Amino acid sequence: MKLSKLVLSLLGSLLIANATAAPATLAERWSTLRTEQPKLQIRDAARALGVSEAQLLATNIGKGVTRLQADGNQPREIMRAALDLGTVQAITRNENGVIETTGVASKFKQAGDKSEQADAKQDPETEARQRNIAGGYLGGQIDLRFHFENWKYAFAVEQAGRDGKPTRSLQFFDANGTAVHKIYLRNEPGVAVYDKLVATFRMPQQSAELNVLAVAPKAAEKPDAEIDVKEFQLAWKDMTDVHQFAQIMREFHLSREQALRLAPAGVVERVTPEALRTLLENAAKDKVAIMVFLGNEGLTQIYSGKIEKTMAAGGFFNVLDPDFNLHIRDTALRSGWVVKRGGVTSVEFFDKEGTQVVSFFGVRERGKPQPQAWVDLADSLPKEK
Repeated sequence: MKLSKLVLSLLGSLLIANATAAPATLAERWSTLRTEQPKLQIRDAARALGVSEAQLLATNIGKGVTRLQADGNQPREIMRAALDLGTVQAITRNENGVIETTGVASKFKQAGDKSEQADAKQDPETEARQRNIAGGYLGGQIDLRFHFENWKYAFAVEQAGRDGKPTRSLQFFDANGTAVHKIYLRNEPGVAVYDKLVATFRMPQQSAELNVLAVAPKAAEKPDAEIDVKEFQLAWKDMTDVHQFAQIMREFHLSREQALRLAPAGVVERVTPEALRTLLENAAKDKVAIMVFLGNEGLTQIYSGKIEKTMAAGGFFNVLDPDFNLHIRDTALRSGWVVKRGGVTSVEFFDKEGTQVVSFFGVRERGKPQPQAWVDLADSLPKEK
């Protein structure tokens, strides 16, 4: 009888201890998840754990992860300093696509680097534009377009790669903790430059606490009935440069896909989501040079050139060339469009949320029309019935 009471007492103590034990930390939960799924990417692990990628990465501060300054113009200045890293791999992604380019970023000539004037007193529009210049990255092997106002967190990350060798990267995130851009060092001489950059921009307080904001719901489109479609179509026809399109969309309060849907007759043709595979396969087969635009709210990365190897794998349709990779989750695509505006033909694909995943143009020389091979390729894509 006494033994039974002792056993019951011990069981009760264990139950109380378990009930009052502290819940597993995020780092511990991630460690368990990695043990269960060692090949799981950090972005997918964050989703499984109900946190942002930046929050998950921050759990390793002090263990290969260093938090960098990211207030004001600091992200721009980090990217300016990264111009000296030499050969890097630049990785940009959105929910359904990834673009990866390996090369050396180009710099502006000193006399033409107007970003030095970014902190001077200017009108707000000019000042905002100058803040998004980072001393280079326009054209060349690493071709980027920045929207630094959407960059919030920055980290330097040193960890073992798949081959066991250390990898070094700079990783940037928006206010939601979603990855905006990553740069991986791909040359040994750049290690000293990398180390100096990390020392220069290291935050004095290495806190893992991030004030991550919840992702805001996507804004609803303005109803078609409230759009002055006639005036919009006239503005479209008056376009003399493809870059005017963004201003026209803002003027008429249109989403991008909505603008394509309401375009004048004869300038837009809808193609099937499967046309993405056709475009990439035929571009590779016929050696048609293409421009690929893929990005997010913080940055757009551009690749220009010919592609060689395409294949479906891992739920994505891919380009797998030595210095250029493209991964598109084509099962997530809802629509594709061949678009003609300002004398330029593009092909654009949108996901089931109506968000642009990727767009393609033909490579052309400045001031000259796009090659006929590109126009023919775009016109040959399977049409939506």
